[in-house]
Amino acid sequence: MYDLTGFQRDLLYVVAGLDEPHGLAIKDDLENYYEKEIHHGRLYPNLDTLVEKGLIEKGEADRRTNVYSTTRRGIREIEARRDWEQEFVGDFFAE
Repeated sequence: MYDLTGFQRDLLYVVAGLDEPHGLAIKDDLENYYEKEIHHGRLYPNLDTLVEKGLIEKGEADRRTNVYSTTRRGIREIEARRDWEQEFVGDFFAE
């Protein structure tokens, strides 16, 4: 996960949090988070990068729509990242 951009990490989290989302659902969630438009030219190449790295899989819902899912490796990477973050900020939010 260390070699991902912040945007790619956010993409991975969104794919993991949704049930086999398609590109437009991912785009909508990211636009809500970033509060600005995400262009297709940014979204799809970064999704392809995550597929190439083996963190997500791309399937077809139909001839025009791709769906994405997190691989076991992707889930392990998210868990490792959360453990690492917990080391540094876990107690910060505890009351």
